Amino acid sequence: MPGEDAAPGPELPSREALRRFLREASGRVGKSEIARHFGLGVEQRPALRALMKALEEEGWVPEAGARPAGGGALPEMVPLEVFGTDADGEPLARPIRWEGRGRPPLVLMRPERPGQPALAPGERILARVKPLGGGRYEGRTFKRIGGGPARILGVYQEGRIQPTDRRQRQEWSVAPADSLGAEPGELVLAEALPGSPLGLRPARVTERLGPLDAPRAVSMLCIHAHRIPEAFPPGALAEAERARPVGAEGREDLRALPLVTIDGEDARDFDDAVWATAEGGGWRVVVAIADVAHYVRPGSALDGAAWERGNSVYFPDRVVPMLPEALSNGLCSLRPGEERGCLFVEMTFDAQGQKTGHRFGRGLMRSLARLTYEQVQASRTATDAALPMAEIDALYGAYAALAAARERRGTLDLDLPERRVLLAGDGTVRDVVPRQRLDSHRLIEEFMVAANVCAAEELERRHQPLLYRVHERPSDEKLEALRQFLEAMELGLPASDRIHPRDFARLLDQVAERPEARLVHETVLRAQSQAEYAPDNAGHFGLALARYAHFTSPIRRYADLVVHRALVRGLKLGEGGLEEAETARLPDTAEHITRTERRAAAAEREAVERYLTLHMASRVGGMFEARISGVTRFGLFVTLTENGAGGLVPSSSLPDDQWTYEEAARRLSGRHTRLSFSLGQPVEVRLAEAMPLTGGLVFELLGATPPVPGARRSRIRRGPPKGTPGKPPARGARPR
Repeated sequence: MPGEDAAPGPELPSREALRRFLREASGRVGKSEIARHFGLGVEQRPALRALMKALEEEGWVPEAGARPAGGGALPEMVPLEVFGTDADGEPLARPIRWEGRGRPPLVLMRPERPGQPALAPGERILARVKPLGGGRYEGRTFKRIGGGPARILGVYQEGRIQPTDRRQRQEWSVAPADSLGAEPGELVLAEALPGSPLGLRPARVTERLGPLDAPRAVSMLCIHAHRIPEAFPPGALAEAERARPVGAEGREDLRALPLVTIDGEDARDFDDAVWATAEGGGWRVVVAIADVAHYVRPGSALDGAAWERGNSVYFPDRVVPMLPEALSNGLCSLRPGEERGCLFVEMTFDAQGQKTGHRFGRGLMRSLARLTYEQVQASRTATDAALPMAEIDALYGAYAALAAARERRGTLDLDLPERRVLLAGDGTVRDVVPRQRLDSHRLIEEFMVAANVCAAEELERRHQPLLYRVHERPSDEKLEALRQFLEAMELGLPASDRIHPRDFARLLDQVAERPEARLVHETVLRAQSQAEYAPDNAGHFGLALARYAHFTSPIRRYADLVVHRALVRGLKLGEGGLEEAETARLPDTAEHITRTERRAAAAEREAVERYLTLHMASRVGGMFEARISGVTRFGLFVTLTENGAGGLVPSSSLPDDQWTYEEAARRLSGRHTRLSFSLGQPVEVRLAEAMPLTGGLVFELLGATPPVPGARRSRIRRGPPKGTPGKPPARGARPR
């Protein structure tokens, strides 16, 4: 037959051959370039398309020429995988393939377009990126390329799912067969299904989490929204159950020392105990910490679970612990009257609070009492004190010396009020109140900071690897934005190359009696770099310390467990020391636990905000005193004086006018009304709407005529493009 002797056409390239070509190609690479390179004919195009589709799902996207450049820089278009979120809940991503030197760069993803679901960990995308410096990039989604079905957290309502994330405005449709029997009003987890681009996208319920209005639903929502591991692997639980109390062998006997734990009244684990006495014109202080390293050994199932979690997460109604309860609330908790293993540091200070010496050891202790901050504070004047007056005086005497040294050192002390959610017996919100900050809180803080410094110094002296707690000075960009904010108040800061924490302390003293004090505190906090963990030392700017490591909370922070293991190895204190395999992965551990810490902080903050929204839902229509905490083109953010609740005054509710948004001054100005709204300005507002589903509050300004229904909508135009747009200040404690 004709053609029987013709040579067969070229074979379709293997996946590896195609990957190699894409890796080595320069410039734009598409189907035509691939076909030309491998000599493929038209009849092989369908098979090539199928092969490319398979590679696209793996992250090999030929249209982009998306390979990292030889020097380690990312191309303009690159396939990424989302692996988590930052402190503000924005997605973080990394290149799917990385062949450059060192660790892969971090990509900070911009929010998705309106109507698009937020990016979830595990999703793969093709993104346009631009460098930000320091191995970081800003990314914007060009196309989603798979990586598993999108994960949806929302409330089921008669065939639909309403997302709980306020950034996701799109609802999802659910067929009866895909509802898993969910009832209206139930919180559910779901996955996206393939469907038409028109109309609601289909989804399938994968897990029912209970009614949204049920007690404990808020914390459950935050746990799932932030993907916090809740259930321990069976192996980790079995190891915890097999654990037994430690003996005295090989340990220093501290049982006669009247150590006490001092924590909040709602504390659930006790991992540090303290004691102090006057000595030689100065002070001797002992800080004893639960010996978690004795129970959680490198490479064990317990260690794997603790590493994955990174830290405990605290909600108003529950804790998601880093360790199983048998350890976190049992053998590792320094409960009064029970013998516990510990690592301790004994420190001596002169009368001015300067450390004159320290030593570490592994001990056996018995806590004398479990005290609350309020009890210790009251003991200074009470006749029925929880401790003998001599013990109380010694604790406060040592604290006064350390506080004086801190004052001379000049540290950043942002005393922002934290909020405490009070729950009734049935789990409903009874009230949300400011959390008191007493001298007894500061006492424990000073003792813990001193112990952490000793740990870093000891490990450096013994040339042991460790995880530092580092906090770098603010970036020049953030300092410039802060200066522009302060100029309106006739305040200033030194040049960036001469900035010191005491400069912020002086600034906060200047505004202490001014009504804008809280806003200045919050804005200074936003200007700071975020503290993180690192195997290399960069100092701690906020505490004005050259070296610092977390040692005092190994029950709830993996970083402290690593430091304990390093001390055990360096001081030859027995078993449970740091191993070489752990040392090799310290950079990855540092990055991972920094991420889990920020995840926990975001979840805890969101829980308080949602509980506050539930509390405010019964007060819709009420009037409140507030201050403007953010100015944007789409409206004003306000914070209530009463309880710190924050919400939006949308631009659509402002009086009809031509509004100008002045970025540098962070101000909205009305051309015809002559009204002006700027940061820190006191206002009266009415609560117009509370949305427990998304945790949002909407307010209206009082004393300003709102738009007439049907009249021309308020228009806002951008003013001169200077400075940084206003943003509602983040809430949180100073960096530790």
